[in-house]
Amino acid sequence: MIDPTRADRAAGAVVGSAVGDALGAPFEFGPAGAFGTRFPAPGAGGEMCGGGGWDPGEATDDTQMAVHLGESLLERGGLDLPDVFDRFRRWACDQPKDIGLQTEAVLTADLPWDLAAAIHFQTNLRAAGNGSLMRAATAAVRFAPAGRDATMDAARRIAALTHGDRAAWEGTAIQHELVRVALAGRDPIAALPATLDAVHPDHRERYATVLAPDWHPELATEFNGAVWPCLGSAVWALRTTGGFEDALRAAVDLGGDTDTVAAVTGALAGAVYGLGAVPERWTAPLHVPLPGGGGRTLHLADLVGLAERLAAG
Repeated sequence: MIDPTRADRAAGAVVGSAVGDALGAPFEFGPAGAFGTRFPAPGAGGEMCGGGGWDPGEATDDTQMAVHLGESLLERGGLDLPDVFDRFRRWACDQPKDIGLQTEAVLTADLPWDLAAAIHFQTNLRAAGNGSLMRAATAAVRFAPAGRDATMDAARRIAALTHGDRAAWEGTAIQHELVRVALAGRDPIAALPATLDAVHPDHRERYATVLAPDWHPELATEFNGAVWPCLGSAVWALRTTGGFEDALRAAVDLGGDTDTVAAVTGALAGAVYGLGAVPERWTAPLHVPLPGGGGRTLHLADLVGLAERLAAG
């Protein structure tokens, strides 16, 4: 059995990621500052506003893929990569409202699960998007009890299903490890040096740059749809704020790929502060339509239950 504090943090990671996704979705590809301009007063309400094709509180592909991944881990009793890929493929073929270009290309290529991402990367030479970060919360919770090496290895293998660039693998591994540290009640920011030591040497320096204390999202050399500034922005939002709501506000207000930056931030902040820190006015309208899931729509209780089962192993 897990202690209540750990259970609250696990639910915080999964629900926090979904909340960030839904909060950021209406502002995707918009300018920096748009969220703060519309909602200048923290705690005033109305932030789950919908727009851009999304209903208020509606989660996107980020959370949908995280749910399919989490359900595979539970139903298969562990990491069954072909099963995860099949679930992702069924989801991609069931007309989700949104799907990343790279993810769509890999999942609809009619190639074997263990070749599709690699062949896409060999052909396009670009596969360092943030699409494997956005879905990481459920797997991070599931593998956390296994320790650093096991959780980072699982992250790399799951990321490789859709992203052939090792940069995406390493970023997802870092995300998993920071969630693992937070679930144990420790400070993920303080754990960054040790986490970077476990990153592949070819990618360590670039991640050290975006995860450094003096890095700011304005220093990014790529759009935050790329894995490096996405993860760096989420860590920046956590580092420079003092609570869940403030971290999510900071993340969405960066503009750009707001749903995914906020989903990654929400997973980290939720693991640090726990489910109790996630505002009820954000969780009440939260819902996850699930293409490839038999017509289901998940709500808060479903996500909490998923997190609890994953955390229990």
